[in-house]
Amino acid sequence: MSLKENKIASVFKALPKNIFSGFVVSLIALPLGLGLAMASEAPPIAGIITAVVGGVMVSILGGSHVTITGPGNGLVGGLLIAMTVLGPFGAYAAIIVSGVVLLVLGFLRLGKLADFFPSSAIQGMLAAIGLIILGKQFHIMLGNRIKRDGNIDYLLEIPTTIKGAFLYDDTGFTYAAIAGVISLAIMVFYSKIRNKYLQLIPAPMWIVLLSIGFSYYYELVLKLPNPIHPAYMISNIPALAEIVADIPTPDFSTIGTLPFWSSVVALTLIASIESLLSIKAVDKLDPQKRRSNINRDLKALGLATVGSGFLGGLNVVTVIARSSINVNNGGSNRSSNFFHASFLVLFIGLFSTQLTRIPLPALMAILVYTGYKLASPVMIGKIFSIGREQLIIFFGTLITTLLVDLITGIIIGVVITFIIHVILTKSFTLFIRNVLKPNVLMFREAGGISENSYFVSVKHFCTFLNFYKLKDKLDAISEDTDVVVDFSMCEFVDHTVMENLHNYQELFSKRGGHFEVIGLDMHDTKSEHPFALRRLLPIPNVIKNSLTRRQIALEELAKDYHLTYDAQKSTKVHFLETFYTFTTKKIEHITNRLSNSENIINTFDITFSEGELITKEIIRTTMLIIKLPNEVPLFTLDKEGLLEKFYSLAVHKDINFKEHSDFSNRFYLLGDNEIAIRSFFTDELIHFFESNPYYHVESNGKQLLIFNKERIASIKEIKALLDYGKRLRQVICEEVITL
Repeated sequence: MSLKENKIASVFKALPKNIFSGFVVSLIALPLGLGLAMASEAPPIAGIITAVVGGVMVSILGGSHVTITGPGNGLVGGLLIAMTVLGPFGAYAAIIVSGVVLLVLGFLRLGKLADFFPSSAIQGMLAAIGLIILGKQFHIMLGNRIKRDGNIDYLLEIPTTIKGAFLYDDTGFTYAAIAGVISLAIMVFYSKIRNKYLQLIPAPMWIVLLSIGFSYYYELVLKLPNPIHPAYMISNIPALAEIVADIPTPDFSTIGTLPFWSSVVALTLIASIESLLSIKAVDKLDPQKRRSNINRDLKALGLATVGSGFLGGLNVVTVIARSSINVNNGGSNRSSNFFHASFLVLFIGLFSTQLTRIPLPALMAILVYTGYKLASPVMIGKIFSIGREQLIIFFGTLITTLLVDLITGIIIGVVITFIIHVILTKSFTLFIRNVLKPNVLMFREAGGISENSYFVSVKHFCTFLNFYKLKDKLDAISEDTDVVVDFSMCEFVDHTVMENLHNYQELFSKRGGHFEVIGLDMHDTKSEHPFALRRLLPIPNVIKNSLTRRQIALEELAKDYHLTYDAQKSTKVHFLETFYTFTTKKIEHITNRLSNSENIINTFDITFSEGELITKEIIRTTMLIIKLPNEVPLFTLDKEGLLEKFYSLAVHKDINFKEHSDFSNRFYLLGDNEIAIRSFFTDELIHFFESNPYYHVESNGKQLLIFNKERIASIKEIKALLDYGKRLRQVICEEVITL
């Protein structure tokens, strides 16, 4: 079979997974599309048109693999201004032209422009966008429509709206506020429920279903009209035939004016930054660790935006929230983006009249939560941990964006970053003299750390201003090779570079390569954070931490069990990346490690994340790894429930044993090499699993990964986990001896 035939066969094999993932994503895209369009003062259907056009065109023409496209959170402010200043038809014209500009950027291969923006400035811009969304939609969420002159005024008015939320003379407004509060509560607390069955329906879709159910309850059971005020209900969701018949005509009459081009530049800038950031983030989530063709994706997004604008839609961007959910639900290629668009068409065709039963405050609650996630106070703490100077950049960008506009905000962020770098290095000439000089030397080493290794030397300085030079060199290297990057001749390395280098380390590690950074031993930093900027100073800082109460208990447990205890955080987690559990999850670090002298048994607390950016959920749990004496087949064993039964039919085949019906009914066993797995799972091993508490058990061929609940274990639970692991290893070792 040829390579092309193999590729086609793999696409068809993965089709069920991508159809399922596309369906789950569409459940989120439906309410979000409606809400984002209305927040931009566009017709509600405009958000769905954007998602459908983007899903179809980018899935065919794009250069990424598992991303989802549609209307973006960051564009709400820019679209709102365009709709207000240019009118709806003028705004459609600006959207079309911004799509053309994005298309040109793709053809000029200018996707690298995103690397010229400092990370903290981008975070400040995203936080400002979040506050703009939150400030303007919060009032509608509580049944209070207000008009204010500036973004700050909307935020300052929030206490007044909260105070008067349930004091309306008309109960219809009170019911609207109640719908908003309940919907916000669902968004806030739903992600905390770690139930795999509930999680099949995303929080936004629960809001839609409950809203429609509430409407029908009043109409069919109580025989009363919906108590929510009509002004706060969605209206005018056209059927498919009406959408085609009422395609708007863009108005290009203002194309020669400054407001028109200001809108075009703002929309293009936001769309490109949001898309490029999302593409980079989703590439890190891709189980196959493929690298997207960013310039090809820009061209596809630009062309899709042009098509969307002509059909009455908004700018098409790559969206991180829906993309993360796509990956977590098994999406493996661009077809999931196409299916997500197809399901949206199906929903509008079948349920357009039902959507008018959704109250506006419910949809605005989704956007308020999204805005809060973008501007979460937790972000301030994270930025502060990187360095106090990053807070200045962050707040400078944020405040300027709120007070002036996004373009000015990002420019101010870049200027503040450069000024801070000059102050920290006390050398303006370091940057001016060397900014245009080649500062990166790369050559292939003969007899290096492997047969295929590269050495990269960086000198002078390396910041957001010239990182593209280093990035071009690193991008030319295959990720399955060995790379050493030396900064010993570099006087200053900024936060943006350190963050990007960390991303390269993760990418190379997961592709089988090795990426090591050296030469920073003599560079000092005010923070312990791995992304903190580095400058060449003689005396490094040392910070010591004391043990917590739980760590003291773990230290005592280690003595009782004759184990070695290490309380320090460690990011050396490569030994975990070969396990199936972490193919779509990002490991942050491990800590509180307990191990024996032979390193056969290791238990530790682990912090990892699902999703990226605003969808990122941090999960902390306790796991155990046991080293095996011989190689065993790769498998995953879990408790079987309704969801696993569905997966066994649609996604993964469950390996059952006819002679062990109890085991087959209670456990979900999967793996590619069924013959080897059946041989490994002897009667004794199956009896062990049947007679012990449920644990998730997973093999990478040489080790077993064992864990139970997605939370940090108590001391008692750790003892039980250690006992389970020791006894399981003993059963396996006895089998090996018998064989």
